[in-house]
Amino acid sequence: MAVTTPGDRPVRVLVADDEAMVRAGVLAILARASDIEVVAEASDGHEAVALARRHRPDVVLLDIQMPGLDGLTAAALLHRERTATGVVMLTTFGQDEYITRALEEGADGFLLKADDPRELLNGVRAVGAGGAYLSPRVAGRVVAGMRAHRAAHPHRSLERLTDREREVLAGLGTGLSNAEIASRLHLVEGTVKAHVSAVLAKLGARNRVEAAIAAYDAGLVPSRRG
Repeated sequence: MAVTTPGDRPVRVLVADDEAMVRAGVLAILARASDIEVVAEASDGHEAVALARRHRPDVVLLDIQMPGLDGLTAAALLHRERTATGVVMLTTFGQDEYITRALEEGADGFLLKADDPRELLNGVRAVGAGGAYLSPRVAGRVVAGMRAHRAAHPHRSLERLTDREREVLAGLGTGLSNAEIASRLHLVEGTVKAHVSAVLAKLGARNRVEAAIAAYDAGLVPSRRG
């Protein structure tokens, strides 16, 4: 099922990649979806930030390694300035350090260029609707890393959450937006927003992506494998 932004308008996307052929391929995939509109494209990080400020897209797709200003630094700027609904890293590099830093810099999604094209569409839709998205291979690596860390540094995880907060966390784990969680749980969106804030605070999570990872780690949603 396609997810669109409020009012069923297309998800507005900015694509930034310094490789023209890669950029053209991404644009071709996005063009297949009637619910996604590309509003700008950039070939370096500085241009991506400038165009995001101008167009205020719902999603910025960023390559990690770009000339001038790398994608991770650009993601941090966009997150700080709130010039887009969300930032998705789309890269060849799936090393753990890149994934970790991207999430720390405020990225809402992480996709690999080798992923199935459907993952690109799913990620754009999820993040454009206010959710978070990790491709299956990335999610598997992040969950494995988090489990290893928790095994070495055990602490209470979900003990402080209420039953309702656990349900909300499960929704975050599947990349749902607040509106979609509200519909699933028969709640008003404002109540879900309050629950999300409480979940993040109790888990010590900095964003929805980290909360989603915690949901996978706790077994609230099935692990995706790729």
